[in-house]
Amino acid sequence: MESFFHLKANNTRVGTEIVAGLTTFFAMSYILFVNPQVLSLAGMPSQAVFMATIIASAVGTLVMGLFANVPYALAPGMGLNAFFTYTVVFALGYTWRQALAMVFICGMINILITVTKVRKMIIMAIPEVLQHAIGGGIGVFIGYIGLKNAGFLQFTSDSSNILSINDTAFKAATTTYKGGVTSVVTGGGIVPALTNFTQSGALLALIGLFIMAILVIKKVPGAVLIGIVVTTLIGIPMGVTNLHFTASDSLGNSFQQLGTTFGAAFSAQGMGSLFTTPGKIVMSIMSIFAFSFSDTFDTLGTFIGTGRRTGIFSAADEQAMENGHGFSSKMDKALFADSIATSIGAIFGTSNTTTYVESAAGIGAGGRTGLTSVVTAACFLISAVFAPLISVVPTQAVAPALILVGVMMMASLKEIDWSNLREAVPAFMASIVMGLVYNISYGIAAGFIFYCLIKIIDGKIREIHPILGIVTIGFILNFIVLAVL
Repeated sequence: MESFFHLKANNTRVGTEIVAGLTTFFAMSYILFVNPQVLSLAGMPSQAVFMATIIASAVGTLVMGLFANVPYALAPGMGLNAFFTYTVVFALGYTWRQALAMVFICGMINILITVTKVRKMIIMAIPEVLQHAIGGGIGVFIGYIGLKNAGFLQFTSDSSNILSINDTAFKAATTTYKGGVTSVVTGGGIVPALTNFTQSGALLALIGLFIMAILVIKKVPGAVLIGIVVTTLIGIPMGVTNLHFTASDSLGNSFQQLGTTFGAAFSAQGMGSLFTTPGKIVMSIMSIFAFSFSDTFDTLGTFIGTGRRTGIFSAADEQAMENGHGFSSKMDKALFADSIATSIGAIFGTSNTTTYVESAAGIGAGGRTGLTSVVTAACFLISAVFAPLISVVPTQAVAPALILVGVMMMASLKEIDWSNLREAVPAFMASIVMGLVYNISYGIAAGFIFYCLIKIIDGKIREIHPILGIVTIGFILNFIVLAVL
């Protein structure tokens, strides 16, 4: 194991890697239950999506660990699954089989741009100030996820700011909604505030945050995982940890339903009908482009943001990536592992599979090699049988871990000269905006656009790397595409 994962060279141990793998899994295990909920709205069998999520996550994460030897985990991406359901299926009228076909094509594009080094060239073209900003932005994003999941925030919106309910334009005269209210979209008038902590869930998360902060500051081995377990146990008498187990969805039934989605992307109703309607060909290409762009930069943001800060991708590795050939560096291998995961997920029946920013929780627990990923992949496979047990861990027990990891990752912001507005403005856009708009890709886009804009204003357009310029134009086109869709 030492010779394969190079544990000593990475200053880690087997025990640390196992704890880190478990920590990453619990930080992202929510996707096992959220992804089926989102994609089932598109008409997909929920238990089939559950199994497809497990398989795609386990395979992608295992390849990441064994091939790239880095501590990152993969799963169907949040945001991308919403785009799959609400935009591609609901708004554009595609079937879920056609949407899966788009995801598969997106995966093949990702493989192509990885093998041809396009992804690598994009990374090398990003200015150092933006790389630090992206790292800090990932911290802001993770911390905000933690605060939200902990229940520390509440949002107030009056009726004049409500834009839509259940994806239908809001009408004040409508008092009842068939099936209840499932989603509400409001405008900029929504006001965030701190909860009053009368709810047991928020109180449990606060207790968990205190416990975990003490353990982390005292450098207790396995502090994050211990904090999650202790908080889960405290949640039992508080009524937050739900010990009710259900066997209504058997493993056998899940595999039976998987037959419905497996290979559906290549069926006559999927790939076979995707480009047969002339009026929809352009729309299909635009949708695939939007899928691919978001997927690519979510991953690049995670790698840049966590890898540089923790030393997982060292200066020597960056040098090997820049000057080497083939898969000569860990970054090359990690990008390839990520690129094949989306196509695998589409084959089994789920939306884009991408590298999860929650991997930072395991990295924060000390994970430094692919052994962390192997442990996480094993947990995904085991979860097929023990899903009810995993669901016992409440969101409020994991939220403190995300908050503290966010705090740790924001350290990279100190490398930025905030007194120099030429650095500060694009850095702010790539970091703070990333968290507030709840999207890694959009944060990177904002940073790129303002960086290029400032260079143009200063008459230094030649200092913009050609690839950075092309990618920035691509982001602008992507926003136009999303506006059209």
